[in-house]
Amino acid sequence: MTPILFIDRDGTLIEEPADHQIDAFEKLRFVRNVIPALIKLRDAGWQFVIVSNQDGLGTEAYPQETFDGPHNLMLQVFQSQGITFRDVLIDPSFPADNSPNRKPGIGMMVGYLQDRSIDWSRSAMVGDRQTDIDFARNLNIRGFQLATEEFGGDWDWDGIAHELADAPRRALVQRNTKETQIRIAVDLDATAPCRFDTGLPFFDHMLEQIARHGGFALEVEAKGDLHIDEHHTIEDTALALGQALREALGDKRGIGRYGFTLPMDETLASAALDFSGRPYLVFECGFQREKVGDMPTELVQHFWRSLCDASGMNLHLSVQGDNDHHKIEAGFKAFARALRQSIARAGTQLPSTKGAL
Repeated sequence: MTPILFIDRDGTLIEEPADHQIDAFEKLRFVRNVIPALIKLRDAGWQFVIVSNQDGLGTEAYPQETFDGPHNLMLQVFQSQGITFRDVLIDPSFPADNSPNRKPGIGMMVGYLQDRSIDWSRSAMVGDRQTDIDFARNLNIRGFQLATEEFGGDWDWDGIAHELADAPRRALVQRNTKETQIRIAVDLDATAPCRFDTGLPFFDHMLEQIARHGGFALEVEAKGDLHIDEHHTIEDTALALGQALREALGDKRGIGRYGFTLPMDETLASAALDFSGRPYLVFECGFQREKVGDMPTELVQHFWRSLCDASGMNLHLSVQGDNDHHKIEAGFKAFARALRQSIARAGTQLPSTKGAL
């Protein structure tokens, strides 16, 4: 089964001029990042079909010969980069003609609708106008509207390629209690954005270690009863983060299960973790200071325990050293590196003989 990406031409593959006609070579401009995005999608198994309305093509208003030169050059440039189109479907009618072939009509799609080799569940449409989204709706496939000043839209080609090719593992968790309001967003298959605001700068710095060294996008917003102490904010953030990781991993097919050892100056930290579904924490680290920055050292172990409980993770974290700042940070970094290896996709098999994780 092959997914098809149906693609509008003007304003989607190539930039659309003010007069809405690309009838000269000097008007040919490619939309930003379209070529690397299509290469990524091609490598992920997509085929491409151009579906375009060209008002009055072949008439005096838009002679065929002025269209053909820039159009053929566009196709040659794509082909030179290994991008080919399964089909190029062009409707030359005017809007007033009410042609069933004109988008959002799907008259040109009859042959595709009868093709049982097409994976319609993954197929999609990319365009710059509302008619392209309506066309997608008429085909019962997903539609992406590119962001343009003229027609609006929310997407760019990088985002579309990530959404379709990576099938990103995302989760959004909001945890609201009388003590805290936590919002955490994760995307395990992207590296940005990374934003942190818990009201505890040192804790924010540690959460950033998880995201940066873990290699995934993480946003954390926390409003807690810091006028009482830091306990609830740190605990509830750990619980929400653990829940987000568990939800984003889904059935855990294709993930690895690894550990990591990391040196940081005089400190040596070792983290071994397993998303086994059976939460357990072994934490070996002692502290001399009551606080590092605005984070009580007694809450470090509590953070890890709460994270394990909410994520269903088995974590063995051992840290040796003299400097408490280094020890906390090295522990977060070692965990993040182990997490990076454990969530990395390595096929589609479930890494368990039990049949479930």
